Order: sequence, then C-alpha cells, then structure tokens
Amino acid sequence: MITTSSLTLSETIKELIKENGPISFYAFMEIALYAPETGYYTSTKDKIGINGDYYTSPIITPLLGKMIGKQLEEMWHMLDKKAFAIVEYGAGSGSLCHDILLHLKDNKELYKDLTYYIIEKSPSARQKEKTLLTEKVSWIESISDIAPIKGCILSNEVLDNFPIHRVVMKDELMEVFVGYQDGFYELLCPAPKAVKEYFKELNVHLPKNFCTEVNLDAIEWVKEIAGCLQKGFVLTIDYGYPSNELYRINKRLGTLVSYNKHTLNNSPYTDIGKQDITSHVNFSALHHWGLKYGLDYCGFTNQAYFLLALGLNEYLRKIENDAPHANLSEEQKAFFTNTFLADMGSKLKVFIQQKGMSPQKPLGVRFSARML
Repeated sequence: MITTSSLTLSETIKELIKENGPISFYAFMEIALYAPETGYYTSTKDKIGINGDYYTSPIITPLLGKMIGKQLEEMWHMLDKKAFAIVEYGAGSGSLCHDILLHLKDNKELYKDLTYYIIEKSPSARQKEKTLLTEKVSWIESISDIAPIKGCILSNEVLDNFPIHRVVMKDELMEVFVGYQDGFYELLCPAPKAVKEYFKELNVHLPKNFCTEVNLDAIEWVKEIAGCLQKGFVLTIDYGYPSNELYRINKRLGTLVSYNKHTLNNSPYTDIGKQDITSHVNFSALHHWGLKYGLDYCGFTNQAYFLLALGLNEYLRKIENDAPHANLSEEQKAFFTNTFLADMGSKLKVFIQQKGMSPQKPLGVRFSARML
C-alpha cells in the first residue's frame, strides 16, 4: 500500500510503477494534478496570478465576469424570469463568481431568486473561495445533489485540466504509458476500445505518427450535466478547437503542455505536483456528445467576439465618460488589448448549448461563425 505522507509525488508514482508496471499517461496526469493534498490542484500552492504559474481572464480584469453576468441576465429572461440557478465548476480563486454576482446584484428581481453553486475539487481553493464569497454561494460535491436544474452550468478554463489519454497512430492506434527506470520514460500499448470508439464517433482518421489527446472525462462530464439540467444553458469557456482544426498536420505533436512560474514547457515529468499540465479541448466532441445526451447547439465563438457581442466596447466608453479621472494609462490599455483581447481573447473559445428551450441564439454568440 502506497501512502503519500512520507513520499514526494514523484516517489509515489515511481513506487506505483515499481509495484504494478507502467501506468497510462491518464493515470499519471490524474495523480500529478489531483492526488490528495500533494497534487497540483489539491495542494496549497499559489497557482493563479503573479505568484502562481499562469493567469486566467478573471484575474486580469473583472470585465469577463461583468460580461458573463450580462449573458446570464439574458438567459434568465429566456427562462421567463423564473428562479435561476448557476452552477460553476472549478471556481479557482472565486474571482469570476465574485464579479458575476457583483453585476447581477443590480438586478434585484433576478438576484432575489438566484442560487449560485460551486463544485470545487481543491480543498485549498474552496477555502479561498469561501473567504471571498460571503453571500448567495453554496458549495456542493456533485451536480446530481441539486438536480433538476433550471439555469446555467458554467465552466471557465476547467475542461483543459481533465486527465487525458495520450495516443499516437502507428499501424494501429496506440496509447502512451509511463514507465520508470533511472528516469520516467514513455512506451506505447494498444489503445483501449473506448479511445478507438471516440475517433470513430467523430469520424476522425488520424494520419500515421500523429499524436494527440483524448478527453474521455469531458464526455462523461457532458453526460452528467445534460442529465441534471432540466431547462437552460451550458456555457463553456476554454482553450481548444473543433476537430477540423485540432487534427490538422501542424498539431501532429499534440497540444499537451505544462505551466510553471508563467513559463510554458513540454516536460510533464519534472516538478511533478508543482506545475500545471493541460491540453486543448475538442469542442466538436462536446457538441457531438452533447447532442446525444440532449444538449442543443446555440453557438461557438472566441472570447473576444463573445465580449464584443455583449457590449464590451460600449461599456468601456461609458466608464471613460462617467469617470475620466479613472482612465487607464497607455501601458494598461496596451496590456488589456494585447493580452486580454488579442491573445487570450482569440485562443479561448466560448461554446453555448441549451436544453428544453425553443431554438434561439444568446447574445454572446451572435458573432458565431464557426461550425462544429
């Protein structure tokens, strides 16, 4: 029996491999990110912001929460202004929830019958969230605890941290396993049926030597939330592509990367438990399995178009007119434009699905021009 109390996470994985043989990369990533207390996301290490390893949009500016709040207001109207539930997965620092509630608080009718739930795996993150979020928020272990739901299920930069199966096409589809002998090494084993079926369902044929990732946990997530949502929307924001972009030859090495102190690397076997490991989301898969489980397509766009559709420019002009003394410096404006809109805004995608609604397109995806 392996315990992590006296071993580093790296040593724990070495012992696991020594006792049982090579493990799948999926198992390695799950331990590295989510091992109790010592995994990257379950430890007390700062992860987001200047002292962490990466930035998220809500850390850079409260405007994402403001604009999402506007989108949620419209969704509430589409649901006939009845009691509205928001379920957020992986709230991290709690900043996004804080900014959303700050906006919605001005709508007294909505706010009175609003319930906001957070599903958070990390005990340390949950503690930080509870310090920041002192009203309207409840923490739950599973979405099934509050089903059936009428409202919106929200995730921001969550699915790209689900453990994935790494695969490479040889004469047949092979899965990457991790062994150890004087260092971690990779080896290939035939991919399981579930992974092969994933590509068959999506009608994707990988070329020889093409390496990529398969996020089966995201499919289970879609199935679960679709079953728990009675009426309303699913709003997913994350890094990723549809299949026709994800499997282009220029991505033949896959999308798996690690983040450590704001530096990107391709070394998941170093600093285990101390760095983030992430891979891009396949939005075509979310769409495909969403339809199978009862979620209809609303729209797919990038974060910049989403924000602009919700009136970001008009809101910024109003701020300048109302409080000219609070204008941003040129350096701040450049950082906001280049980082938040141009860089993150083009890379982060926004996908909205709905259930139990008449066909309609929420405002945030009115510039949706991409097909899944």
